Amino acid sequence: MKGIKSIIFDLGGVLLNIDYGLTINAFKDLGIKNFDEIYTQFKQEKFFDDFETGKSTSNQFRSGIKNYLPTVNNKQIDAAWNAMLLNFPKENIELLKLLKEHYKLFLLSNTNEIHFSKFNEIIYNQYQIPSLDVFFDKVYYSFLVGYRKPHLETFKQVLSESCIHADETLFIDDSKQHIEGAKRAGLNTHLLSGKDNVADALKKLGLI
Repeated sequence: MKGIKSIIFDLGGVLLNIDYGLTINAFKDLGIKNFDEIYTQFKQEKFFDDFETGKSTSNQFRSGIKNYLPTVNNKQIDAAWNAMLLNFPKENIELLKLLKEHYKLFLLSNTNEIHFSKFNEIIYNQYQIPSLDVFFDKVYYSFLVGYRKPHLETFKQVLSESCIHADETLFIDDSKQHIEGAKRAGLNTHLLSGKDNVADALKKLGLI
């Protein structure tokens, strides 16, 4: 792949190891037996969508969960919600350091306030890095910017605000629907499968 000057990364499943099943099971253990019907990676109810676009606060999210589980406390809710967030592989951290010397780097993540605090805690505990933001020219967290993937306008906004060109930019994500949204915006894309890691993908593309 030639002519790439910028790379936009997804977070979960690309740079950060995650397991949605752990959160589903954690909420089932707390008592929401149909949590997998309420929340999945690919289809979310408006309740979760509002949380990821900043239309509702962490406390409103917790109150919504308490409608299903009136006896649980905030700490239990946060622990179950964060259960999916695992770790940052060392090779991904080293990769970002390397790429930063050669490309403009951006992060575009559908995320929320509770997860934001947790994954920054994880990266600090693992590597004493104060924030994931240090690796990127600009970060776009859906709960802060108010828009999310895979909507076309999300990608257009990132391109415009970052002053980068779609044909010179690679977008990497592990979600097919997000990749399709990026393609509609004219971006070069790579769908990261469960068997791939991001470094190997970039090597195959000739970018490192």
